[in-house]
Amino acid sequence: MPGVAAAFLSFSNNSSATVYDRLKHMVPKLALRGQAGVCVAAFMPNEGFRYARTLQVSCDSMRIEHDEQDPNFRPHVAIAHIRSRYGEIRHDGDFQPARRTAANSRHLAISLDGALVNARVLRGELLAKGHRLGGNTDAELLLKWIEHTCERDYWRHGLPVNFENVFREIDGRIDGAISALFLDGDGTLVAYRSRCGLRPLETMQTDDGFLLFASENCAFAGLQGKTKQIRPGHIKYVDGKTGCCIDRSVSDGKYKAKLCAYETLYLGNPNTSLEGQSHSETRYNLGVALGRLVAQRLQADSGSAPSIVSSMPHTGGPYADGLFASLQDCGLFAQRQDVIATQFSQRTLIGAPGERKSLISQKYRVSGINLTKATIIIVDEALIRGDTSRAVTNILLAAGAKAVHWAIGSPPIVAPNYYGMGIDTLDELAFWQAWKRLSSEQRTQSLRFHKIEPQVLKLIERNIAASINAASITYLPFPLFVSLLPYRKDGIDLSPFTFEMPTPAGQKRANRNLHKLVRRSSPFGGNTSMRSEHETRSRLRLEWNATR
Repeated sequence: MPGVAAAFLSFSNNSSATVYDRLKHMVPKLALRGQAGVCVAAFMPNEGFRYARTLQVSCDSMRIEHDEQDPNFRPHVAIAHIRSRYGEIRHDGDFQPARRTAANSRHLAISLDGALVNARVLRGELLAKGHRLGGNTDAELLLKWIEHTCERDYWRHGLPVNFENVFREIDGRIDGAISALFLDGDGTLVAYRSRCGLRPLETMQTDDGFLLFASENCAFAGLQGKTKQIRPGHIKYVDGKTGCCIDRSVSDGKYKAKLCAYETLYLGNPNTSLEGQSHSETRYNLGVALGRLVAQRLQADSGSAPSIVSSMPHTGGPYADGLFASLQDCGLFAQRQDVIATQFSQRTLIGAPGERKSLISQKYRVSGINLTKATIIIVDEALIRGDTSRAVTNILLAAGAKAVHWAIGSPPIVAPNYYGMGIDTLDELAFWQAWKRLSSEQRTQSLRFHKIEPQVLKLIERNIAASINAASITYLPFPLFVSLLPYRKDGIDLSPFTFEMPTPAGQKRANRNLHKLVRRSSPFGGNTSMRSEHETRSRLRLEWNATR
């Protein structure tokens, strides 16, 4: 879930701005991707590496720790890492220079967005080769693989590093979603996006001589230049000594690149655009479609009082605006007013269960208006675990609300996400919590996931609504949802709704997770006898095959 950014000042620039100035422009626009701070690694010839943290980040500004302390340090390249709390390094700093054990140290730094599904395998291979790993993040693991490959093929032979070959080997080894910015001890910058393409990476060549990189193109707003995406399975290499810039493919092209659906739904800045359409526009359109479904429900309840339409902060606004407009078009009277406020901006999706529970209890409050006997429609982009929704519902009911309805701008989330979202198990998902309460026949029907019948979807909605103390939940059906996305269906990863994971290791892990859950929920429970085990496995195969 983190974000990345970088700035490289070309040798023929005509600007008085510094790479720090460009980072200060870009990073605040990526703040939604992580609220645990920003780390910066910068390089200046003859001065080497320096590392810094930002002291202050807001929606429109940031200050770098050492910026004013040494005005003579003017790096020609710097990379930034916008950190989320989940899975970060426990010791000081995110950038840990990887060093050779030879007499001369070599500094390397990396900024990474995404996650490795096969991290355990890669870690085991490095340990078997005698390497030591000081931390437990995917960023350090990938950095160690780069160091290992450079040492094995180039440094020990006194050869210049061919980063095309280095990243070709890495791209063939990893399973996961990676967009990374790599900086070496010569000031060379490599931007890399793995072949599956789940995590975005954008670049801009500015008119005043900077080459910029960022997780989202909203970071370039207000700057003049040419922008484009780093294509999946590609690197963009900028030589630190000559400034020469080249693009290279490092993938065998085996996989169809798909952008993660969470980018459009939740992660991305509303001003980021895909295929010429901003996330804000897409979210508004999803809200309009959702509003038509909610209108049908309200019209069926002829005695319903006017409702208050509220968004979930801070990403639900466009969804709620679209839903409200749709209700008005249907001739239904409603009031658009946000009734939930937050104490801080840090997102509660990512993190360990205990940490998340504490944050949720502290984060939300009623915005101060009178809610006595009010009927409230809360509009959100997704309902993942249900714990946040339950907490908000209870807050509103305690404040006097008559009923709380939830309108969700996506289909039910049925699959884990091992690619940077921190959704590791099925048990934590609201869909599977509801699934366990269904009859055997209903469970089988619900395993159709995105092909689920409307009456089964309504049953799931009722079960989840009851679990969060809501009067109702309305999900956006899968076909309608897909029709409103800016990408074609084959250009976006829809695994959260289909259980069709974007990488082989991810699919294997998800299938194993599903098997364990169904086995625990079978009539045989934890019985491990040969017969019950065989029957459980057979039942799972039949249920799963029936959905394909």
